[in-house]
Amino acid sequence: MKNNIAERRAGRRWTQADLAAALGVSRQTVISIEREKFDPSLPLAFLIARTFDCAIEDIFTAD
Repeated sequence: MKNNIAERRAGRRWTQADLAAALGVSRQTVISIEREKFDPSLPLAFLIARTFDCAIEDIFTAD
């Protein structure tokens, strides 16, 4: 699953640690998701979308 989390995060000038804190996950989890090595659970994907004030489809797309 592809995502644009790194671009959205950078646009807000958030570090990976900032996003991890907002999501309640580890920085390593954010890194893994950004590098597309880990697909988040559906609840986490919705939380990510809510954090960026957008729809889940605006962030995640199928390969």
